Order: sequence, then C-alpha cells, then structure tokens
Amino acid sequence: MRTGIIAAGILVVFIALAGCTGNRVPSSYTVDSNGILSVSCAPVTTSEEILFKNETYTKSKIVLHTQSGDVVTYLAAPQHPKATIVYVPGAGEKPAGHEERMVRYAAAGYAFLFVDIRGNGGQTPGYPFNPQQDFSLFEKGEWPQYYLTVCDLVASQQILSDRFFVPVYAVGSSNGGRYAAVLAGVDPDIAGYVGVSTSDWGVRDSVIQQGFSGDLLRFATSIEPSTYFAKISPRPVWIFHSINDPVIPFNNGKQFFSLAYEPKTFIEFSGSHGINDDVDDRILMQWAQIYGTRD
Repeated sequence: MRTGIIAAGILVVFIALAGCTGNRVPSSYTVDSNGILSVSCAPVTTSEEILFKNETYTKSKIVLHTQSGDVVTYLAAPQHPKATIVYVPGAGEKPAGHEERMVRYAAAGYAFLFVDIRGNGGQTPGYPFNPQQDFSLFEKGEWPQYYLTVCDLVASQQILSDRFFVPVYAVGSSNGGRYAAVLAGVDPDIAGYVGVSTSDWGVRDSVIQQGFSGDLLRFATSIEPSTYFAKISPRPVWIFHSINDPVIPFNNGKQFFSLAYEPKTFIEFSGSHGINDDVDDRILMQWAQIYGTRD
C-alpha cells in the first residue's frame, strides 16, 4: 500500500531561479571558428505540480517558462539525493515509459529529471531534429531549435543544482545521448556524461563529403556531440552500446567512444537499442563505487 500520497493538483507556481528579478537579459549564443557552441541562457521561471509523495521519493511535473516557450519536465527525487540526472530522451520516448526507472533511481538515492525536449512528440512543442531548418535560422542570426534545447537542458541542470547542491550528470539515450553530450560540453557544472546507444549525427561528415565549408560546416560541427568531448574532459564519460543495436550500429558507438577523452569507459550491454534495465544496473553499480550504496 502506498503511503504519504499527496493528491495531484497541488501547485507551486513560478519558482524564480536566482537572478530572475528585474529586467531579464535575453539569451544569446556564439559559434566559434572551430564550430564550438557557447550559450548564455536567460534565467527561467518554473511552475511545479506535485504528483505523488511518500517516504521514499517525490514525483513532480516542472514546467520551465523560457523566453521561447514552455518546456515540460518530470522529476523523481528522494529528499536528500547523492547526485542528480538530467535525462534526455531519444526520439518518441515518453515519461510514462520511464516511471519504474525514475522510482528505481530515486530509491537508490539519485534524483532523475526527465526533460520532454522540443519536438519529441510529447507535451513540449517543436519540430523533430531538422538540421536544414535549423541552419536556415542560424544563417539569419536567429535561434536554431537545437540551440534552444541546449539552453533548456542548461536550465534543467541549474534547477537541480539550486535545489539539491549535489553533482548533476547529463544522461541521454539514442538521439538524447547526442543532446546530452552537447550539454556536458557547454555547461561546466555538469559532473559527467553518460551516452546510451548513441553516436555522432553524421551531419558534419556529410557536409564535408559534399564539399561545403564556411558557415554550413561551422553549424554542422556545432551540432555534432563529439565536437564537445575536449570540453567535457577531464570529467568522466561513460558510453553504453549493444552489439545487437539495430538503429545505431555498434561500430558507430565504438567510433564515438574513440573520440572521447580520458577518463572514459565503454560498456557493452545486453539488449538492443536504448536505455534498459541492464544499463540501469551498470550505471548504479558505477555510481555506487563513487557515492556508496543507499543507507
């Protein structure tokens, strides 16, 4: 029997992050000659709805109110987590598919924040990954959705850091692993990166093969996750891939791993594509060595 349930619908409105008072400075970005993205993300406000609470964890829906629209996230957290996770889902992944996972991490002592990224078919509006559309915005000096998503993830890290004062890891599966790598590269407050069933997009290689250069190559480089491995170092990198992956070939995952800097760990897991129970077991085992087991 579940105990200590708080009825859904209790709403905590507009929790302002530090620096949100007064005139809000707009977000900005730059991409240097090497294709490395830097972002200055405007502070966001949030609305939080408590969905469930017991002696083990609290689950809530947190909406980020950004200058470019609302972004929905879901948080499962024990009262005093040892570390926290910004989880970036793969294409089409919904929060409902991670209910048990969120509870498991919370029970082990880790807060788990699922970010419903823009254009993933969930509650956050947007379009699926579209480098052509994003480049047209980049050419006009506007915000590509890809860069907006990076700022959403930076804001998610800040929310967790401000609330819990413990390390925050960037974790992503499939396409989400690509966004998570960029997050870890642009945000020095991320403690480490975990990529599951992921690799580069291959956009940069395609641009080079077609003989393009200039702004197109610079933009293509800025969205490739491996561009940011040098900036993630010396923070740890864990890459998980299954030899049976039918979506992103195993060799692509190995190539991606080869580009990462030490300290790094490659782990072959059982299954096919995407995060699963075996990956969870191995992540929690790795982190138990760092943070100890749950009391």
